[in-house]
Amino acid sequence: MIQSLSVLLGRLYFRTDATWAALPLRLIVGYGFMEHGYAKLARGPDAFTGILHALGMPFAPLLGWGTILIELFGGFAILVGALMPVASIPMAAVLLVAIVTVHIPNGFSSIKLMSVDARGAHFGQPGYETDLLYLAALASLVMSGPGRWSVDSLLLRRRR
Repeated sequence: MIQSLSVLLGRLYFRTDATWAALPLRLIVGYGFMEHGYAKLARGPDAFTGILHALGMPFAPLLGWGTILIELFGGFAILVGALMPVASIPMAAVLLVAIVTVHIPNGFSSIKLMSVDARGAHFGQPGYETDLLYLAALASLVMSGPGRWSVDSLLLRRRR
């Protein structure tokens, strides 16, 4: 019984080089951060600074620009797999601040269906679930490395 279960499990898993596992995580985490940074930039940095000011954050203009730059450049670093352990630190800080200042009062779930009518679905404020998923993905990437298709991997191969 144990042996047949072992054989079944061996057939269920997609076997590939483990260095490929980081690629889908890097693509979605990097793109996600860049998209959030771009959205803040496109709406105008003053709009995000106003939100930070309303939340009572000190140095709102500095934190606003800092967040935008961290999301854009940190996201790009993760996307291409460059200096991920360094880039992940300020990115994790942005996520933790967002959890504490915005999302905790809304609970865990990132999707709160409030109602559905002729105009479509209406949702409530998101909780901290998505931020925790981003933190877990960043931690996994730092622990496992950037994978084969990354800038860091390319630089290490050339160095050897």
